[in-house]
Amino acid sequence: MSETFDKLKALLAKQDTLSEDEINQAIQSSGPMTAEERATLDAEVHEKKRQKDQVITMEQYLEASKVLDTAAEGSDEYNKALKIVEAYEKGG
Repeated sequence: MSETFDKLKALLAKQDTLSEDEINQAIQSSGPMTAEERATLDAEVHEKKRQKDQVITMEQYLEASKVLDTAAEGSDEYNKALKIVEAYEKGG
C-alpha cells in the first residue's frame, strides 16, 4: 500500500469522513495512489457515510426491544432486532 493510502485510511478512521480536498492534499504531499487504492478508499468513505446515516429512532429501539423479548433467540427476526438495539445503545 502507498504512503498516501495509509495516511488517508488513518485519517478516515480518526474522523469518520474524508473530503475530496483532504484526499487531493494527501496525494500532493505523499504521492499518487493506485486505482485500486482509490476505489477501496472511496468504498470505505461511502460505507462510513452510510453507517452514519442509519440513525435508530427511539420507536425503532422500543419495537426491537419487544422483539427480543418474544422472538426465538438466534432467529432472523431476533438477530435483526438485536442489531437495532445494539446500534441504538452505541449512540446510533
